[in-house]
Amino acid sequence: MAMQPPDLRSLCDLLVERGMLDDAQVRSVLVKENGQRQRLLREQAAVRSGRHRAEILPWELLASFRLPLKGEPNAVLDEDRLARLLAELSAIPYEKIDPLKLDMKLITQVLSRPFARRHSVLVLRQEGPDVVVAVADPFDVELVENLRRLIGRSVRPVVSSKLDIQRIITEVYGFRSSVNAAAEGMELGTDLGNLEQLVKLKAVDDLEATDKHVVAAVEYMLHYAFDQRASDIHIEPKRDHSLVRMRIDGVLHNITTLPRVVHNAAVSRLKMLARMDISEKRRPQDGRIKTGSGEAETELRLSTMPVAFGEKVVLRIFDPTVLLQDLSALGFNPRDFKLYEEFIVRPNGLVLVTGPTGSGKTTTLYSSLKYLASPEINIVSIEDPIEMVVEDFNQVAVKPNIDITFGSALRTILRQDPDVIMVGEVRDAETASNAVQAALTGHMVFATLHTNDSGSAIGRILDLGVEPFLLSSTLVGIVAQRLLRLICVQCKRKTYLTPDQINLLHMKMPEDQNRRLPIYHGEGCPACRGTGYVGRTAVYEVMPVSDKICKLINQRSDTKEIMKVARLDGMMTLRETAIKKLAQGLTTFEEIMRVTVE
Repeated sequence: MAMQPPDLRSLCDLLVERGMLDDAQVRSVLVKENGQRQRLLREQAAVRSGRHRAEILPWELLASFRLPLKGEPNAVLDEDRLARLLAELSAIPYEKIDPLKLDMKLITQVLSRPFARRHSVLVLRQEGPDVVVAVADPFDVELVENLRRLIGRSVRPVVSSKLDIQRIITEVYGFRSSVNAAAEGMELGTDLGNLEQLVKLKAVDDLEATDKHVVAAVEYMLHYAFDQRASDIHIEPKRDHSLVRMRIDGVLHNITTLPRVVHNAAVSRLKMLARMDISEKRRPQDGRIKTGSGEAETELRLSTMPVAFGEKVVLRIFDPTVLLQDLSALGFNPRDFKLYEEFIVRPNGLVLVTGPTGSGKTTTLYSSLKYLASPEINIVSIEDPIEMVVEDFNQVAVKPNIDITFGSALRTILRQDPDVIMVGEVRDAETASNAVQAALTGHMVFATLHTNDSGSAIGRILDLGVEPFLLSSTLVGIVAQRLLRLICVQCKRKTYLTPDQINLLHMKMPEDQNRRLPIYHGEGCPACRGTGYVGRTAVYEVMPVSDKICKLINQRSDTKEIMKVARLDGMMTLRETAIKKLAQGLTTFEEIMRVTVE
């Protein structure tokens, strides 16, 4: 380990030598050094309520200037870039901390929060006899020796940014200490009196030990989910503990465990926020929470269900920026976008959107309704439950216990002078019949179905008892969709399709045997947590109902015949649109094979 840490001047000189900064930037930094240092010390003292005035490391001070990198106008000199440089200088590996791979229990058992925060050190994992720890100052030899004595095991340091270490310390220690305190002395009579639908979350740094422990633990968990871009949170009771999992980019990740005694209290807290019956534990319940954190507001849909060891809770997170997008940003190719736009601007007719749960149907429908919304149009939706409250729509929640079903609500809506109607799901004959009747009587109707492709949606509606001649005269078009994970741009690398992969995709082999088809994949990096993917995009199969399709509907033709004619008319299947995204370098061969079938 290198003994002498670089000071601010030598660090700046090294960055100039490597072409990352210029002389003018260095002069500016050196002039402003003292003022910037005092400002950072004041900020740290305010965050820690004056309990501890931490040392400002030279690289931390330099990163705070957010200097633009020479030759890279969109990049700045941040703590991550400087941590990589320090790792090189100290001959200690650099590691970007992945919150999803941390063992919260190990972290809090090995080091105390005051020690970890004071020295900016975080236990990452145990590898054989070694404990891997992240340090912000790789030149602090004394710290590593103290860790070896304190832990009683061999310590292997890695370099990480101080910003990441301190943020994880706040989240992990705050969450675990709240959970442990709740487990030690369960006070279920905590103050949960705020029944307003909007729940204002505190900032993570404001969650103090004086907060009721279960309340704080739940808020830490929600903050963590928002930071990790999770779409769902699962809290699953097991025999001896409760497992918390989060779905990120469509894949579930194990996050942490809760003591068995804390599970019921955490569930009760969530049910109270969602205005659900906390005494009812034998029946499934649904509720919703609208959270406010800073200036952002996010809606959560809460579902509870009794399982073998208690109540399982699933929170679905609805981010307005995801649910309400510009239609052109959803993932349609130019031809399909033009067709879909023609579908939805018609004055009347029926448009079906199909796909399995989690395929993005809600985003497509909400974005379509938002596209149509105007003061001159009355938009009404029937949902079970309402996914996200949008003021531009009149939204009706299905409640079978008081006889508000899709079918009965649709009958009432027709007397409410609607222009556009969205039916959350066509499940039964009554709903199917009423949707078709609404389209016949001059309304634009959007409805969803759970079918695998666009062609099978027709058979599904006919199976529900709708007469073929009624369906053929109202159906405008069908859209089937799936969600594909996008390749991480940070670790995107070029490769080529193999002959076997080309055959699996049912593509034609290149006539030139020396020509290879280039594609891309993600090698895995800290930005994507080693998965090679960040974010998702939709792929669509758009079937306009032509005269030929109408004729097949009237003849009750099977799905294969309908799909054959639609493809002859120019329709691209889900697999084909996915291959286009593969060719554009947006997704991978493996993702296409996972999501689409032929």
